[in-house]
Amino acid sequence: MNNTVRLPIHYSLLANLFDYPDAAYAERVMQVRQHLGTEYPLATEDLDQFIELLPQDELLTIQELFTRSFDVQAIATLDIGYVLFGDDYKRGEMLANLNREHLAANNDCGTELADHLPNLLRLMDRLQDDDLLQDLAYAVVGPALLEMIGEFSAGRVQKKNEANAKHYKTLIDTPPVEKNVFVLYKYALRALYEVLKQDFSLIQSIPLARSSDFLESVNRENKIEENAKAFG
Repeated sequence: MNNTVRLPIHYSLLANLFDYPDAAYAERVMQVRQHLGTEYPLATEDLDQFIELLPQDELLTIQELFTRSFDVQAIATLDIGYVLFGDDYKRGEMLANLNREHLAANNDCGTELADHLPNLLRLMDRLQDDDLLQDLAYAVVGPALLEMIGEFSAGRVQKKNEANAKHYKTLIDTPPVEKNVFVLYKYALRALYEVLKQDFSLIQSIPLARSSDFLESVNRENKIEENAKAFG
């Protein structure tokens, strides 16, 4: 981080990129772009790519792209603890600690868990403990974003689709968009990471020593469902 600690004041705004899209979603995306302006050139480059690919006048398509990115038969997950630890007990410890911090900061997590990316970003704007803020940036959000961005690589997306195709009779419909639009949320994640990297002087390191693997989790969850059906 810089020599003088500067609490970020824009992560709640950036969190809007990763909320489930509603009628005002495209407008909020443009607000993020306006806020970043010229101060974050690498982030705005990625965000401009996201905006270019975003079907702004087709809310249903945007919602389908969000769902295919982060929810049903997803490319990645927005639950940061799962990205870092999978089903390991360490995620439970993280959730307990984060719940305490959200409560202390009066940060409403809504229907999502404490490690959901938008909840963590909004927490960052409310924290008064500089050391905890830096820990979140360096040890939690930053590493998880690199993992999530990696999940959007062409090879990994193909492998996840193949894994789901073996398990499900049909894959959920992919929105009728160009192939590169299908992974547009990669650019939103990259934009966020570039802001974080600039604010906290993060050093990019890919690949990380992976403690979890979303592709492996897809295969594992599919196997669990198969076993449950077999004994159900």
